[in-house]
Amino acid sequence: MFTELNELLDASPQRPETGKFTLLRDTRTDGSFLVHHFLSFYLRAGCKVCFVALLQSFSHYNIVAQKLGVSLTAAKERGQLVFLEGLKSCLDLLFGEEEKQSGQPSPLQFISESASDLKALFDFVRTSLTPAGSDSWKGPVLLVDDLSVLLSLGATPVAVLDFIHYCRVAVCYQLKGNIVVLVHSNEDSEDEENELIVNSLCHHSDLILWVEGLATGFCKDVHGQIKIIRRVSLELTAEQDLVQIYQYKIQDKNVTFFARGLSAAVL
Repeated sequence: MFTELNELLDASPQRPETGKFTLLRDTRTDGSFLVHHFLSFYLRAGCKVCFVALLQSFSHYNIVAQKLGVSLTAAKERGQLVFLEGLKSCLDLLFGEEEKQSGQPSPLQFISESASDLKALFDFVRTSLTPAGSDSWKGPVLLVDDLSVLLSLGATPVAVLDFIHYCRVAVCYQLKGNIVVLVHSNEDSEDEENELIVNSLCHHSDLILWVEGLATGFCKDVHGQIKIIRRVSLELTAEQDLVQIYQYKIQDKNVTFFARGLSAAVL
């Protein structure tokens, strides 16, 4: 996890919040560093994590996590992490290996069916995060990277939004846990289905972390801009959302944040 980001969010693994829906949104850049931050944050906090990884392999996430001081392999072995490797599941499903190996329907079985509902994926999440009698983990966490991939796999926008709605009810309200979801967006895009999902999720999120590439193009000392939007209006109707804007630079094992125009290279 990135200490500077924790300070900006006033967050600590010693006192993780509960019942929160956090949206990670990226435009013209790659916001996956935020996924790695929250994954390592909640594992360090002692939370039970269900990670629906649709974009990269387990080994990729594990290599990055080790740089941040967390072992995903160890977390899986002790039962703290439930990892759905979407890339492998899709291949196994297409070649008919998934059900042979587990004897259970695949969480991504909608790929091979005419109906595109995500009930099997929701059942997988709920089963993974419902505490057993012997569990001593803190609040459960659902992490999705990246929700836009479900559309590419054939799910409809309504099915994706229904999935998120049921997950919010089960994880945030019933189990008092948290949800963190990454979506890609491009305001100039003609992908209306993806933009529908992004706009709907923005409306329902408690916290939005929106990373954008620089409008001026590539810069080796400033990799992008992050907008932190705290949805105060969800709780207090008359209040405006709190918005903070910073720039950031990604390093090998860290990310540094600074006010716009105050990069070390400039100063």
